[in-house]
Amino acid sequence: MHQKPDADAMGSSLGLCHILNALGHEVTVISPTNWAEWLNWMPGADSVIDYELNMDMSNKILDKADWIFCLDFNVLHRTRKMAEPIVKAPGKRILIDHHQQPQKEVFAYGISDISKSSASEMVFDFIESASLGHKINQHVAQCLYAGVMTDTGSFRYSSASSSVHRMVAVLKDTGFDHTKVYESLFDNFLENRLRFIGHALLNRMEVFYEYNTALISIPWKDLVKYQIRTGDTEGLVNYPLSIQGIKFAALIIDRDEEIKCSFRSKGDFDVNLFARNYFEGGGHRNAAGGRSHETLEQTTQRFRASLIENALQLQ
Repeated sequence: MHQKPDADAMGSSLGLCHILNALGHEVTVISPTNWAEWLNWMPGADSVIDYELNMDMSNKILDKADWIFCLDFNVLHRTRKMAEPIVKAPGKRILIDHHQQPQKEVFAYGISDISKSSASEMVFDFIESASLGHKINQHVAQCLYAGVMTDTGSFRYSSASSSVHRMVAVLKDTGFDHTKVYESLFDNFLENRLRFIGHALLNRMEVFYEYNTALISIPWKDLVKYQIRTGDTEGLVNYPLSIQGIKFAALIIDRDEEIKCSFRSKGDFDVNLFARNYFEGGGHRNAAGGRSHETLEQTTQRFRASLIENALQLQ
């Protein structure tokens, strides 16, 4: 899965893991980095290996693997330090992903389908196409439901197609409690995160009505002050889109080692193209990410300048 995995990356990986285990395969799930604590409820999360904490063991597992399933990322650099070991590993690399412009040359097999809502939906399709739907139990269902629910914005994005809802119906037939899944994902934070969000919206948000855009920029000192952990900024970029007229929202965070950017849009503005052109990133048409090696101030200045260059598309 990609670095700093979200619910779709973790859910699709664990969902596939449970199916392969049921077929008698020996499976190991490896995350390139740590992940948010609010993902630990997922069945099987306690056995996921953090690559950065267990490099030697992880590399040995990669070297012995016959198949390496690569889920929810399109290019190997999204696995950070795992990228080189994955390339060197002798096993066949299999892609299951829904992001634009995949690095096709490094995968032996797989599917890249940008029309799909999530990697979790694609894993479900993979299971169904292999006539293994009868192997979907509550553990598989919980993992895949978490992934598809979060990547569709609780089913409000346009990617929540009729096939997504049919998938959810099949998962619900296993009898899992979808309310508990929702609470584990969205009602499972510490007080400091809520206070941090309030601070960010009050003091770190700029609104550019002339460009129908809002920007939240977070300095490193804020992350330290509010003791922000991995996953605590998830969803923050979406808040400005609730403002009337705003169709482009950006979140730029100083992570100390580099500047991380998240972009969201409504309508026709393509944030995937925007991220690729300005911030070494990419993703989907309405949800993308990027990075910068400049200072936070320099990065936000570059963002403001980019709004002028994209004024026609934003108005």
